[in-house]
Amino acid sequence: MITGIDRINNSFKTLGEKGEKGLITYVTAGFPSAEHTLEITRELARHSDLIEIGIPFSDPVADGPVIQNSSYRALAGGIKLSGIFNLAEKIRGGTDLPLLFMTYYNPVMRYGIENFVRNSRDSGVDGLIVPDLPVEEDHILRECAVSCGLSLVPLAAPTSTDDRISKIAARSDSFIYCVSVTGVTGSGKEIGDLKTFSDRVRKKTSHPLAVGFGISGPAVACRSAAHFDAVVVGSAIVKAVDAGGGLPVIVERVGRLAGGIKDALRNGCDAGE
Repeated sequence: MITGIDRINNSFKTLGEKGEKGLITYVTAGFPSAEHTLEITRELARHSDLIEIGIPFSDPVADGPVIQNSSYRALAGGIKLSGIFNLAEKIRGGTDLPLLFMTYYNPVMRYGIENFVRNSRDSGVDGLIVPDLPVEEDHILRECAVSCGLSLVPLAAPTSTDDRISKIAARSDSFIYCVSVTGVTGSGKEIGDLKTFSDRVRKKTSHPLAVGFGISGPAVACRSAAHFDAVVVGSAIVKAVDAGGGLPVIVERVGRLAGGIKDALRNGCDAGE
């Protein structure tokens, strides 16, 4: 039986065999509604290699104003973890792509770590990203995740020391999420020296590296992908969702954005320059 870790690793293996950079797209669960999330994610699955499902939280310290606002509005709309598990199950029913939950540790602890991990697995989720959980303190969640075949994806930042990167690399079982900037998410961020950053991380691991925070479109995605194996697009997608119109209009807009980025990555980035 294929595990979540297997599904993620197989996705990166396939990308490597094709000589292609990956696209990881993000949606906030329940924004602006569960129905919207389901249809938007189905469209994103046509253009993506992995999908992140953001679990709304009232204190999203790693998120910029765009994703913060989407989280607040999703919570105000009544989305709950039980509904998000149900939503993930529906998304899994329509795609074989790896699915990851992006969440903060507080909702996980409040729900119960073992219950959260089991329900994630049973709903078809393959991995977890928890930006406020340091690697030094992730052993309980990591043990539960591994026992259920899920990947707990560690994060590295440009400010991470070489010793810390070594610890992060030792805990990776699929890929490492590399944060392109210090601070919070946002597609208006100025991205720093990614080559130096990626070189430092690659010295410590053979696992794929994905870069996120500040990826706003094809050109930025291509510049970032030159040094990484995949790019993560979050705030730009949430902005596209929030730009108004009915559901068909939103789905078309999101698909055009994701499709443009993926086409550029697939075609060696000629389309993004």
